[in-house]
Amino acid sequence: MSEHDDATTEFEEVRERAIETLERDDLRSVYVGVLDETEENEFFFGNETEDPHALQRTAATQLGMLCRVLADQSDLTVEQVAELAAERAAELGVER
Repeated sequence: MSEHDDATTEFEEVRERAIETLERDDLRSVYVGVLDETEENEFFFGNETEDPHALQRTAATQLGMLCRVLADQSDLTVEQVAELAAERAAELGVER
């Protein structure tokens, strides 16, 4: 099995686990980001609360988890990932 096949298998396993997890009834926050082969993207972010402080905590937790995983897998620091993410968010027009 080649390295590409291993990556594809791992990707498929993660995708399947994510699909199964999204079916759970006890979720209180969900973020799914999808990027296809043409670099088109879609993202979904939903929460059970509309309280601004709870949303800030949830968003910080979601971002923290994502930055940690991406840093681990890309040989970057969490700070470097966060900086790149902020730049990309600005490019996407996601600013306040």
